[in-house]
Amino acid sequence: MNTWFPMALALTLVLLLTPPVRQLAIRLNAMDAPDKRKVHKIAMPRMGGLAIFLSFWITAMATQPITRELLGFFIGSCFIVVSGIWDDMKGIKPSMKILFQVAGAAAVIATGTKVTFITNLFAGSPILLGWLAAPLTTLWIIGMTNAINLVDGLDGLASGISGIAALTIGIISWMEGFPAAGILALILGVSALGFLKYNFHPAKIFMGDTGALFLGYALAVLSTMGLTKMATTVSLFLPIVVLGVPIMDTMFAIIRRFMNRKPIFAADKDHLHHRLLAMGFSHPKAVLVVYSVCLFLSFSAIGMVMLTTEKAMMAMVIVTVMVIYGADRLGILGRKAKASVPRRRHPQIVQK
Repeated sequence: MNTWFPMALALTLVLLLTPPVRQLAIRLNAMDAPDKRKVHKIAMPRMGGLAIFLSFWITAMATQPITRELLGFFIGSCFIVVSGIWDDMKGIKPSMKILFQVAGAAAVIATGTKVTFITNLFAGSPILLGWLAAPLTTLWIIGMTNAINLVDGLDGLASGISGIAALTIGIISWMEGFPAAGILALILGVSALGFLKYNFHPAKIFMGDTGALFLGYALAVLSTMGLTKMATTVSLFLPIVVLGVPIMDTMFAIIRRFMNRKPIFAADKDHLHHRLLAMGFSHPKAVLVVYSVCLFLSFSAIGMVMLTTEKAMMAMVIVTVMVIYGADRLGILGRKAKASVPRRRHPQIVQK
């Protein structure tokens, strides 16, 4: 079966499923109500990520071979989506979320999807992880699952970031000889980007934790199935580059809070999208700027695959320096950037 049919099917399904999922969210009272922490004025249905989940898995099960790894991925993602629906409807304790995420990670690890080695920067042979494979894979999955949730602060932001990252993972996986992971990543990317029809500003539905947690989990699993299995030195860094925006935004938040002597898990308004809004960018323009950063990192990752090891490592250093410099200029690391245009009100923005 060719690549285009599964992608077309996933796009069709997400477009058809999102309106009934929206009605279901309203009936179940899975609504994001306004409060003093948020600035949107009317209650908005969330749980829209259920449409992404359904379109992805209906397409995958209908068009791809049902392997042990795929079943583990499916079972694990069900744990994640159940916790997301629970949180969108009634709220769930963070500790309970982590338990569901550990179960999701265990499901894929038990069926063979895990990081078994890392490339050695100083020698030809890879470093086998042995018993460390399971805990390190679990940490990677939990970290990415929550990183996407943290950047879900503006209409269309998390779905667009995830869609770009998934397509990039798909392209690189195909290039490096991992077509099974590649086609799944392409299906996920199309599902996430198709959801933007209803989620881009002004949004008609939010993806909620149902969508943000599922997308983060799926990206972590697919990068483990594809990118981390490459026997090249640069493969150690490719997932970090492809998923650079959520990873760096989370890392910078931890550094910023530590430097300001604030609790690591305390909420603030200095994430990338917050800083862009503070500089005067409109809601849609702020989202498009973040998309541009994601595309830059995606093209960088694809380019690194085609370079020699030495050139790829040099490119990695240059990209890292550019990202850190840009983060500092925007004030993400703690130093406030000056607003270049007048600040405006954004009445429909939900900020986490």
